[in-house]
Amino acid sequence: MNRSRILSFAAATMFVAAAPQLAAQGPFDPALAAEIDKRTAAIADKITAWRHDIHQHPELGYQEKRTAALVAAHLRSLGLEVQENVGGITAVVGTLKGAKPGPTVALRADMDALPVAELADVPFKSTVRTVYNGVETGVMHACGHDMHTAMLMGTAEVLAGMKSRIPGTVKFFFQPAEEVPPNGGAKAMIEAGAMTGVDGVFGLHVGPGPSGTLSYRSGSITAAADSWKIIVKGKQGHGAMPSNAVDPIVASAEIVSALQTIVSRSLDLTAGPAVVTVGAIHGGLRENIIPDSVWMIGTIRTFDPKSRQVIGERMKTIATKIAEAHGAKAEVHIELGYSSTLNNVAMVSRFSPALKRVAGSKGAFESKSPSMAGEDFSRFADKAPGFFFNLAVTPPNVDLFNVASNHSPLFQGDDAALPVGTRAMANVALEFLVSGGIPKTP
Repeated sequence: MNRSRILSFAAATMFVAAAPQLAAQGPFDPALAAEIDKRTAAIADKITAWRHDIHQHPELGYQEKRTAALVAAHLRSLGLEVQENVGGITAVVGTLKGAKPGPTVALRADMDALPVAELADVPFKSTVRTVYNGVETGVMHACGHDMHTAMLMGTAEVLAGMKSRIPGTVKFFFQPAEEVPPNGGAKAMIEAGAMTGVDGVFGLHVGPGPSGTLSYRSGSITAAADSWKIIVKGKQGHGAMPSNAVDPIVASAEIVSALQTIVSRSLDLTAGPAVVTVGAIHGGLRENIIPDSVWMIGTIRTFDPKSRQVIGERMKTIATKIAEAHGAKAEVHIELGYSSTLNNVAMVSRFSPALKRVAGSKGAFESKSPSMAGEDFSRFADKAPGFFFNLAVTPPNVDLFNVASNHSPLFQGDDAALPVGTRAMANVALEFLVSGGIPKTP
């Protein structure tokens, strides 16, 4: 996060405390907004307890059995219709039918954690261990999905208590495996019919910034996220006699460096930013053996379809030609993953005032730039008008100029932001239903 953005976030936090007084602003019935505030405050401790429990028991993508069971039991206790194992995976869908007819809105939270060993000093720290890609590591909610799940559980309880005043249907999507591109959990849920009849869909994501502030934008809000793997094949031999071998490590080192020139030298960056990252590389077992092969994996992030295509073509050319120059061979595999998440213009225009009701007129603001993160919320937004927004959750005792980002072992989320996210989701959902939804075209 750059300094100017941090300062704008910091300025916004001065207005968060005024949020309850602003709940009556706008065309939305002030009584409904006040009831959401009251009901959220009443269960704030429960939301925090859920978050701590989920954080202490993180589960990787498609393994979220404990989390899914916790969610399903809670939704059933509220009287919702509950579907488990939606799409043959650990997805849970809860359906709340209001007392009056109306449109259908979906709210989404993701449940999966990451293969990260937690270093953040919190009392509910994860101690779970696993083996991932052949390496023993910790498991941690380093991207804040524990907060997403707890907040949507709270939103379900708030709205279930207002059933008699709801015109329409609310579907609560608890999705596994968002962190498993290119085939995250959204795809299987959609194929199983979860989005059938849905007129609009909302989601949020937590991240660094002054706790309780909300940001949003029309159009692209997250990047397209593609995965890649390169295998460099050489000829194994003695490390003391490299002339008798073909060294895939040396060739791979040149490939890693050359990949960094794609964005800076082959793309028209006025069409949108792009990133090519090498996330892991492995070759060899011993200091005096030149290995037979090296593999590396990474991610591509783009917003422009042409850039997406060019990056793939250049990666294949660079890797194969450099390997060839060393007498080696390279295989390049690229998997197209999540598309860029596009916020529906009409959804943002119509429902961003609800975020201002929650966080204050300056505590909720339009972001100037999209995130380079990828999201399979994009798949839901491809099926119905979507609105994805961000909630800042950095604890007040953490230095905003040195804050750990999502996916860091030091990432932290402030419990005080949980009611803000719960109120935000409840407000946008209820206002969508009360207003009769929006046209399906932006």
